[in-house]
Amino acid sequence: MATFLLIIIYLAFISLGLPDSLLGTAWPVMQVELAAPLEMAGFLFMMIAIGTIISSLLSGKVLKRFGTGKVTFVSVLMTACALLGIQFAPSIVWLVVCAIPLGLGAGAVDSGLNDYVATHYKAHHMSWLHCFWGVGATTGPIIISQFIANDNAWRNGYLLIACLQFALVIILFLTLPLWKKVKPNNMSTEQIKSESYNQAIEEHNENKSPLRIKGVNLALASFLFYCGVEATVGLWGSSFLVEVKGLSASTAAQWVSLYYGGITVGRLITGFITFKWTNRTLVRTGQMIALLGTIILLLPLPAIYSLIGFIVIGLGLAPIFPCMLHETPARFGNKHSQSIMGYQMALAYTGTTFLPPLLGFLASHSTIGIFPLSIAIFVMAMYFCTEILNRVIKNQRLSYDNNSNSVIK
Repeated sequence: MATFLLIIIYLAFISLGLPDSLLGTAWPVMQVELAAPLEMAGFLFMMIAIGTIISSLLSGKVLKRFGTGKVTFVSVLMTACALLGIQFAPSIVWLVVCAIPLGLGAGAVDSGLNDYVATHYKAHHMSWLHCFWGVGATTGPIIISQFIANDNAWRNGYLLIACLQFALVIILFLTLPLWKKVKPNNMSTEQIKSESYNQAIEEHNENKSPLRIKGVNLALASFLFYCGVEATVGLWGSSFLVEVKGLSASTAAQWVSLYYGGITVGRLITGFITFKWTNRTLVRTGQMIALLGTIILLLPLPAIYSLIGFIVIGLGLAPIFPCMLHETPARFGNKHSQSIMGYQMALAYTGTTFLPPLLGFLASHSTIGIFPLSIAIFVMAMYFCTEILNRVIKNQRLSYDNNSNSVIK
């Protein structure tokens, strides 16, 4: 029963990834048809992300009242209706309206399923869960690119994906009783190597507000910059390839789909590597690989190397997000981990909301050629935040070990 429900959860995360990559992929064609300015894609992206932030912040109370199964069912139904609305959109105003339920539905699904998997399943399932998000994010551009290549019919692509979402809605409705039958799985021994050290963290931070715990601000900044990188590449990658590298819109869409493919394959592999490597090592390695990919985009190389750069960036980003999520209790203790997890998701969506539109604004006043430089800056900012946080946590651990295993300074 637990395995069957896990399959349903994976399907739900595929549906979460499907809409995430559609706008950036289809925008070069949508912009022309709807006579919209280039930076309007950033505004629409921001509207979706704002809805996601709001639903993430409210998800704790909503999930507690209605349960993960019902919230997931309603959220996927909202995204399906929003995608169907975009298919009929006669103007940009209609897209703005549809962006609201699209964002609200995505945030509730993301927060609810992450919490459910962390509570009910083993640690490596977190990486595989986000791998299935990549399946959806990769499939979306492939579907859209095929319809764009056929008479620029981006609307038919949105219609097909809406139909896939409605099919999942039916499956979720039929499996609602299963969500209460799977027993929780205690993850504390996997999340934290030393139970006594975990207890010391709890005692040290017991009377503190989660936001006042040492290092939390650095963790929040890391999530902001990570999602800023992931979303910016997805939103503006096609425009960069079309305007700077001279590719057709359909070819650019296919190349961006391979970026999401790199994330997908990378997270599948990460699920196995977590048995041998620590979360910190995987995050650090992923950041270095992502930076290498941006350097490839920065160099004046033939267009085909841009494809390699996008794939390398995707592979680098793959382990970062799920490993940082899973590291939260180990960093700050179990008592506050749920609250801090919510703050991290909110800051992650904040990065999604503001950093891609920021690049769109700068590009509209200069050139989309600044795209790879901006990505490099975001990756380096994320790297410095996580490295400083690692040092803070390491010093806390040394303080604990050097003070009779009872005190953390």
